[in-house]
Amino acid sequence: MNSLDLPGLPKDTRVVVAMSGGVDSSVVAGLLKREGYDVVGVTLQLYDHGAATHRAGSCCAGQDIDDARRVSETLGIPHYVLDYEERFRKAVIDPFTESYVAGETPIPCVSCNQTVKFADLLATAQELGADALATGHYIRSRANGAHRALYRPVDADRDQSYFLFATTQAQIDYLRFPLGGLPKPAVRAIAEEMGLAVAAKHDSQDICFVPQGKYSDIIAKLKPAAANPGEIVHIDGRVLGRHEGILRYTIGQRRGIGIASGEPLYVVHLDADRARVIVGPREALETHKIYLRQINWLGDGPLSEIGEAGMELFAKVRSTRPPRPATLHHRNGATWVELADGESGVAPGQACVLYSDDGNDARVFGGGFIERSERGAEAEAMLSRLKARPAPEPAQ
Repeated sequence: MNSLDLPGLPKDTRVVVAMSGGVDSSVVAGLLKREGYDVVGVTLQLYDHGAATHRAGSCCAGQDIDDARRVSETLGIPHYVLDYEERFRKAVIDPFTESYVAGETPIPCVSCNQTVKFADLLATAQELGADALATGHYIRSRANGAHRALYRPVDADRDQSYFLFATTQAQIDYLRFPLGGLPKPAVRAIAEEMGLAVAAKHDSQDICFVPQGKYSDIIAKLKPAAANPGEIVHIDGRVLGRHEGILRYTIGQRRGIGIASGEPLYVVHLDADRARVIVGPREALETHKIYLRQINWLGDGPLSEIGEAGMELFAKVRSTRPPRPATLHHRNGATWVELADGESGVAPGQACVLYSDDGNDARVFGGGFIERSERGAEAEAMLSRLKARPAPEPAQ
């Protein structure tokens, strides 16, 4: 076995490297080339419009494609650019806008990995005769019986496992993540040592196609109806004001709500059907039970075998928060997670990722997207009463 756990010598092992034009994927290509692998660099053009192609921290467009090409020339490896713009729009941008309009908080990076990168690009790598597809993600994989399993990386600050929970077992077996055992500063040092022009380049941002991080701008452009005004309503039923579109709000938001109040208020629910922003005190955000959809289970046995008592593990419901103690349940076709300590700011559309523990070497058990959550009894009762109220008459 070689360093990628594949049979044969490196020189007889072809590896396609997904090169975004950033320092991480460039170092992956450099490391594999240095070890003697038959490396082929592939860059996806995912979009090519607007300010996003020129700002620092974008990826897979404009200058980034040129950077990937320059790195490939420096390393002496072949490099190909594939136009996936139409596929990216249909598989990532369109579902992102639809989800946001529905009052959810989508994660397009997960969709991108699910479809464009780990399905379409992976198939292309296989067509090129590659033995593996390598990426610059900070996550680890290693042998687990006849297959491979995912684990959190050495550098907890760069942990990208939250965005990779939907990777299927077949994909995991084919993918390799050479940076999982390295801290970010070491990666930059390697890039500088190799003379790569991207050694000091800014890291890419979570949502690459949104200029300046303003989700509302692109959604208002693609879905103008999402900018329709509506009421800002307290969870107790009081109408506190008006808003200019629910697309400007997210669950858990406190600042910029647009109302004056004698108490701190947070966005606790987005009623897309009635264009209402529901606000309330912080305790109305506290969530202990989360129902999941589109489950990707990576445990050793089927979900149906976890038993009536459920499975104790750790769950992560926000990319910036650590895994917390939880219990996973699966019964009668429904899957839900009970959070031992509760979480605030849990929104439909977000991911709930499951781990064996909260350590840096924790195994990733997969996860799902949040369909709905249950708050405390009082908050749930108030929301139910609000939902039962007649919709306001449209403005004349």
